[in-house]
Amino acid sequence: LSTDEVIRKRLLIDGDGAGDDRRINLLVKSFIKWCNSGSQEESYSQYQRMLSTLSQCEFSMGKTLLVYDMNLREMENYEKIYKDIENSIAAAHEKISECKKQILQAKRIRKNRQEYDALAKVIQHHPDNHETLKQLEALGKELQNLSHIKENVEDKLELRRKQFHVLLSTIHELQQTLENDEKLSEAEESQETQMEAEAKQ
Repeated sequence: LSTDEVIRKRLLIDGDGAGDDRRINLLVKSFIKWCNSGSQEESYSQYQRMLSTLSQCEFSMGKTLLVYDMNLREMENYEKIYKDIENSIAAAHEKISECKKQILQAKRIRKNRQEYDALAKVIQHHPDNHETLKQLEALGKELQNLSHIKENVEDKLELRRKQFHVLLSTIHELQQTLENDEKLSEAEESQETQMEAEAKQ
């Protein structure tokens, strides 16, 4: 048999690899000795060994169930985190799209402002009259309004950039945390396997 087949067979027999097959074998041997015991003292001793082995099996099964439940809760938690990340990314894309629209609007505003500035210079070359002053006043108010709109758009764009940066940083930290958790789990499993191997020796 290859190494993979031996390990696969071992896991099928041994459950989660916690030595359940060894405990069952010990329990069977203890039962046989108990059946064949001669004296009452030997019978009682074998009986106590069987109870101890049964307690170990029950404890191992309970531990396995707890680990299984914990893994289920972790999977549910990771799925929730993954969905939250997906939603955050989708929201970030929407914000980026909105920011692009606002940038285009700001560019149009800037172009209009340049055109208004050019028009104002042309008007200044004409003789002053009441109508011209009214037009200049209206243009000045419009330019001021456009300037405020541009400032608001630039402020929103800067805010969206900062929010997106925070989002990316959060995603990076979450990925690092998941990787660290996975490495820690692998280290704990490796340590448990080593301890079991030493205990068997």
